[in-house]
Amino acid sequence: MRIREIVSCIDYVGVNDRTTQKFEALWPLPQGVSYNSYIVRGSKCTAMIDAVEISQCEHLLKNMNGAQPDYLVINHMEPDHSGAIPVLRKYFPQMTIVGNIKTLDMVKNYYGIEDNVLKIADGEELDLGGLTLRFYLTPMIHWPETMMTYVPERKLLFTGDAFGCFGALNGAVTDSDIDISPYIPEMYRYYSNIVGKYGTFVQKAINKLNCIEANYLCPTHGPVWHENLRYISSIYNRLSKYEAEPGVVIVYGSMYGNTEDMAELIADQLVQEGVRNIRIHNASYTDLSYILSDIFKYNGLIIGAP
Repeated sequence: MRIREIVSCIDYVGVNDRTTQKFEALWPLPQGVSYNSYIVRGSKCTAMIDAVEISQCEHLLKNMNGAQPDYLVINHMEPDHSGAIPVLRKYFPQMTIVGNIKTLDMVKNYYGIEDNVLKIADGEELDLGGLTLRFYLTPMIHWPETMMTYVPERKLLFTGDAFGCFGALNGAVTDSDIDISPYIPEMYRYYSNIVGKYGTFVQKAINKLNCIEANYLCPTHGPVWHENLRYISSIYNRLSKYEAEPGVVIVYGSMYGNTEDMAELIADQLVQEGVRNIRIHNASYTDLSYILSDIFKYNGLIIGAP
């Protein structure tokens, strides 16, 4: 795959997974998923931002196109991002692993790695030569060690799982080069199923990062957000405040069709009352992740059971 430059000296080297059927063995992936990794090239040092799932490590190494990272910054330790760490350490023994105290504790416990690590604190910076990495701790989005990394010279923020979504990347990386419409419902589904209950912590992170100017948001899943930055940020802000849109979700289970008839009748009456956003789910058929996503999105919920 060709090198994909996001901005000068910052490249995308992530991978697509169109084989795994269920993310974390739970959430269906009809459009696949991407594991996003990035290279930041300073005049003195090169840093990799996040890694990938272990099964995709060979593709990651190819996409790096000979880059020799001096640092590996870990924004999030979940194995779909940290799984490749032991392999990368073997390929690049000189590479220093960068993380906060909780991150490095996990690196030790997960992979037995204790040497050549750099512990950073909230607000601390790492000079790569002409480019700076500034670290912001954002715990519980959605693990205790999560953080974000900012490059002030490029006004670019590596956000970890925040602002991410399901869906492999189709030929391009940045939202200005692709049709984002398939990714928006997958952002709702990703947020509601994985991040949803941590809305308070998401709001804390949003307020904390209000002090910086970001023209690019680079998550670990899904597109890089640039052209639609304000729109995507508004979705995340609204979801984390639990501010639902007008609409009604009807979820039912029906043994012989009677409860189903009731659900259809209710939907008909809602339309007559002027409700336009109506989503009906047969709970014995629709995957839970889609039901949860719609419940999170809309402010009305009706549940019917025999």
